[in-house]
Amino acid sequence: MKHAWNAVVLDSQALSLWLDSDREFMARLNELAATSTPLVVCANTLIELAKHPAHRRLDWLISRTRVEPVTTEVARVAADLLRNSHMTGHRQAIDASMVAVALRLIPPVAIMTSDPVDIHRLSQSHLDILPL
Repeated sequence: MKHAWNAVVLDSQALSLWLDSDREFMARLNELAATSTPLVVCANTLIELAKHPAHRRLDWLISRTRVEPVTTEVARVAADLLRNSHMTGHRQAIDASMVAVALRLIPPVAIMTSDPVDIHRLSQSHLDILPL
């Protein structure tokens, strides 16, 4: 990673890899830490980790990120993103709220995601995408 972002938003797969202490993912996090890039998580992304085997470590992980709430404004933007991209479903709704949170941050912003195609559709190229 040779780019400077004002924030990197993590999706549930990124959080899962972090909880698992995945070697490759941890190397990427270390690169971000070296540039003091803030890590951001959308609050409802945490819901997807409820059944993760290491979910008890989640509090530790959360303490190292900035968790952004899903406000009424975020929910409205997320709904617009879903409508504009012709996407539906609960998984896409969580992705849309994550993108809505990312779009509120000061650019440049990246999203670290296991679903770059959907994130690209939702963000309409306004965010950098870091595939997992």
